[in-house]
Amino acid sequence: MKLKMLFILALLLIGIETSYAQKKQLTLEDVAFRWRTELAPERLQQLQWIDREDEFFYIDEVDSVETLFKGIAFNGKVNSMLNLTQLNSLLEKLEGKPVKHFPKLHWIDDNRCWFWGGDSMYVLDVRKKSLSVYTHFTGQHNNEDVAIRTLAVAFTRENNLFILQKNGKEVQVTRDTIPGIVNGESVHRNEFGIYKGTFWSPKNNYLAFYRKDERMVTDYPYVDFTTRPATAKPGKYPMAGMKNHIASIGVYHLKSGRTVWLNTGEPADQYLTNVTWSPDEKFIYVAQINRDQNHMRLIKYDVQTGEPAKQLFEEKEERYVEPMTGPFFIGNDPERFLWLSMRDGWNHIYLYKEDGTLVKQLTKGDWDVVSIDGADPSGKYVYFTAARQLPIQRNLYRVNLKNNRIERLTSENGTHRCQISYSGKYFLDEFSSLNTPGWTRLASSDGKTIRKLLTSSNPLKDYQVGQREILPLKVNEQLTLYSRLIYPFHFDSTRTYPLIVYVYGGPHSQQVRDTWLGGSGSWNLWLHYLANQGYIIFTVDNRGTRFRGKAFEQETFRRLGTVEVMDQVAALKQILTRPYVDSSRVGVIGWSYGGFMATSLMLRAPEIFKAGIAGAPVIDWRYYETIYTERYMDTPETNPEGYEAANTRKYIDNLRGKLFLIHGTSDNIVMWQHTILFLQSAIKAGKQPDYFVYPGHQHGIRGKDRLHLLTRMTEWFRENL
Repeated sequence: MKLKMLFILALLLIGIETSYAQKKQLTLEDVAFRWRTELAPERLQQLQWIDREDEFFYIDEVDSVETLFKGIAFNGKVNSMLNLTQLNSLLEKLEGKPVKHFPKLHWIDDNRCWFWGGDSMYVLDVRKKSLSVYTHFTGQHNNEDVAIRTLAVAFTRENNLFILQKNGKEVQVTRDTIPGIVNGESVHRNEFGIYKGTFWSPKNNYLAFYRKDERMVTDYPYVDFTTRPATAKPGKYPMAGMKNHIASIGVYHLKSGRTVWLNTGEPADQYLTNVTWSPDEKFIYVAQINRDQNHMRLIKYDVQTGEPAKQLFEEKEERYVEPMTGPFFIGNDPERFLWLSMRDGWNHIYLYKEDGTLVKQLTKGDWDVVSIDGADPSGKYVYFTAARQLPIQRNLYRVNLKNNRIERLTSENGTHRCQISYSGKYFLDEFSSLNTPGWTRLASSDGKTIRKLLTSSNPLKDYQVGQREILPLKVNEQLTLYSRLIYPFHFDSTRTYPLIVYVYGGPHSQQVRDTWLGGSGSWNLWLHYLANQGYIIFTVDNRGTRFRGKAFEQETFRRLGTVEVMDQVAALKQILTRPYVDSSRVGVIGWSYGGFMATSLMLRAPEIFKAGIAGAPVIDWRYYETIYTERYMDTPETNPEGYEAANTRKYIDNLRGKLFLIHGTSDNIVMWQHTILFLQSAIKAGKQPDYFVYPGHQHGIRGKDRLHLLTRMTEWFRENL
C-alpha cells in the first residue's frame, strides 16, 4: 500500500513538473509587441450603440476574417452584416487603399456609418453593401471634428479654423495671421477634461471653438538632433508661476457665416472649461475657473449675443476645484441638468434646474461616482458608474430621480465598463477582474442578462504567469491603503526574493484595481515578466490618488512628494516583514510622476531602497507646467517651502543605492532639463547615477525602441538588485 501511494505521488509530481515545463516563458518581445494583440484578452472591437436606436454593432472574427455584426437589443439577436474582404472589395471599386482592419466606424443611423480612409470620408451602407465618397481633403488638415448630423468637418490649418463640407468644399471660419494666435485647438494644456478645441451644437447649426493667444507664453527650445548642425524648434511651455495663454470662445453661425464671441469677462488668464451646449442650441455653458483654481463659476451664455445670460452657481474650495465634465442634460430636456461635484467630500451627482436652482443631491455616501453614463428619455432613472462597493471596483448603478433610490445593476465584483442605450432600457457590459480575462453581455435596464456576447479565454494560459494578490493594508488607525503583489511563477514561500516597488502615486491615478491582471498595458505585462525573473512586485496607491474622496486625494496639496513617500514606506514596511521578502534587496521603478516618486523614495528613504529606476521624472516642480503644478502646489512665489521640500536635488547627498535615470530628448511634458539639472547636482555632490537618453522620443518610449527600453531596465535590475 505504501509503495502504491509513493507511486501515485511520483506520478502527480511528474504531472506537475510536466505542466510547468509545457508552459512557455514570457519574453520581452512578447511584452513589447504582443501585449495588445495575442496576449490581450479577446474583446469585441468597436462595440457601440447606434444613436437614438436600441441596436448595437461590433466587430469580431469569423474564420479569421474580421466581420461586422449588428445586434437587436429587445430580443438579443445578432446578425453578420459585412466582413473585411467585402469592405476591401468596395474600396477597390472606388480606387481606395485596402485596409488590414476595419477602420473606426461612426454610425449615422441603423444602416449607415462613415469612416476615414486617408484624406477621404466614406459613407458605408451595410444593408445595401454600398460605399461612396462623401467628401475629401485637398490640403493640410489637423484636429478633425465631425458633426454627427450633417457630417460637416471642423478642422485646423496653420492655426486657423475651417469647415469641410460635402464634395470637398471648404469654408474658412477664422483668418488670423499673427503668430501665436491659434484657433480650434485644445487649450489649458488639456487639463479639466479638455481634449479638443471645437464643439458642434446638437443640431449642427453652430460651431463653438477655442481661440488662444499664446504670444506672451515662454518659448521652450526643443532641439532636433537629426539636422546638421542641430536646430532649435521653439514650443510654448509655461512653467509654474509664469504667464499662461489667454483663451476665448467663439460661436460660428453656419447659416449667416458670422462669429459671435462670448463675453467671458476678467481676469483674462482664467480657465474656460467644460464647454457644453444646451439641447435646444440656445445657450452655451462654461465652467470658469480662476488661476488659483479654488473658485469655479458655471455661467450660461446666449448664443446670439455672446453675453452671459446668468451665473448659475459657484463652487469655492480651500484647496482646489477641478470640474472634469460639463452639465449633463437628461434626454433633450433643456430645463434640467446633472452636475458632478466633490462639494460634500465625495464625487456625487446633483440635479439642477436650467436657471441654476439646485433641486437636490441625487447620490450620497462615502464613495465616489466615476461617471454619469446615461438616462432614460422619460427622466425616471440616471445611470452611473461608481466605486461604491470598494474603491478598486467599478459597478453600474441607477438612481431614481423621484426618491433617490439606488440600484446596483452589475452583480459580479470587479470592473464593469457599461454603455447605456438611447432608450435607457438596455446596456452593454464589458467585465473583467483580477483573475478573469473578461466577458461581454447585453442586459436589460434591471441588470438581467439578455445574451452573453463574448467570453474571453485566458490569453496567458500557456505561459508561466505568477499569482496576483490585492490586499488592503492598514497603515494606521485612520488609514487603509490598497496594494497589489505579483509573485514569481515558481514562488516558494520557504525562499527569499528581492522586491521591486512599481510606483506612480500621482493625482488622477489608481494603479491597484480589480481588473484583469490588476491593470493593462505593456508596463503591467512587464511587471509579470519581472516577477518570473525572481522578483516580488509590489504596488500601493498612496494618498493623493483617486476614488477615495476629496480629503484622501487632496492630502498632498502644497507638499507633493512628502505624504506619498510616507505612505509608500509605511505600506512597504508591512510587506518587508514577510519571511519570503529579502528586505536588503528592495528596488523601485516609476515613470513620469512615478519617476518623481522613484527618485524621491531613493533619496528620502535611502535606508530601504538598494536600486531605483526613474523614467522621465519631475525633478523640480518649478520646471513643470503651470496648470497642473499650480493646482497641487500653488505657485513658487506663494509656496516656496513646498517647492523646496519637493525638489529632489535637495536630497542628493542622501543617495546610497544605485539610481538609473532615463529620459526622451524630445519630451514635451516633463522637459529633458529635469534630469540634466539632477545630473549637475549629482556631479557636484560626487554621486554616480546611471543615465540613458532616447534621442527623439517624447514622454514615452514607443515603437521598436520599447523593446530596447524594457531590455535595458531588466538587465539593470539584474545587475544592481
